[in-house]
Amino acid sequence: MERNNLFFYYLNPTGIEEKIATIHHAAIENGFKVVEDAKHANIIVSIGGDGAFLQAARKTKYRQDCIYIGINRSGEASLYCDFYLDNVNEMMHTMQHEELEVRRFPIIKVNINDETSFFCLNELSVRSTIIKSIVMDVFIDEQHFETFRGDGLIVATPTGSTGYNKSTNGAVIDPRIPCFQVTELASINNNRYRTLGSSFILNKDRTLRLSVRQDGNDYPIIGLDNEAYSIKNIQDITVTLSDKVVKTVKLKNNSFWDRVKRTFL
Repeated sequence: MERNNLFFYYLNPTGIEEKIATIHHAAIENGFKVVEDAKHANIIVSIGGDGAFLQAARKTKYRQDCIYIGINRSGEASLYCDFYLDNVNEMMHTMQHEELEVRRFPIIKVNINDETSFFCLNELSVRSTIIKSIVMDVFIDEQHFETFRGDGLIVATPTGSTGYNKSTNGAVIDPRIPCFQVTELASINNNRYRTLGSSFILNKDRTLRLSVRQDGNDYPIIGLDNEAYSIKNIQDITVTLSDKVVKTVKLKNNSFWDRVKRTFL
């Protein structure tokens, strides 16, 4: 399938208007068509770093017929962006000469109360809204696993394992492994309450269900990647690994573990 319809997504163009105009011009010069509506695109380019990439994927509904490309605004390390605003010509060259590899990142599907579904490329987080522990019954394939008490839980994809999950001592997972990881936030463990006390990893065929015990008007904050939602009357949160993936491109000499090394070591 020939891909030449480009849609550019960016959160805040302030200060980079000239560079964005240069990218548009370079794309047209190299035979690409810049479209104003993402529905007509088969290549979606985000500008602004990992946060913009996550937003672009979500706002365009994780299109399965599109390739996603991330452009970072600065020289900072990034896990989703292979290119920078200052090397757009390199991006055009590599796209034309097939010096890119397509990679497929797994995403999780989050269903709330069997009604509303969301998708996450990085992670789902469930936390208390007040200075009080949250209580959740954790089920794996409808078998009760534990009753969690603490600040909350994170459910991360392999690529999301390098973010919030890692900062709470979760493991970094190779994105070629189709799975998702559950990590605790300040769990309570004593003679009365007990949780696993460590992260655990579920394979692609598992179903995780979190049954939230609400107390009066207390309801959790739900974090979906880099957006937070306060949703009242949450009873059950079900998480599975989606059949959808985010297809993005990488330079052939820039693996996931190269990025991890640059970012953290």
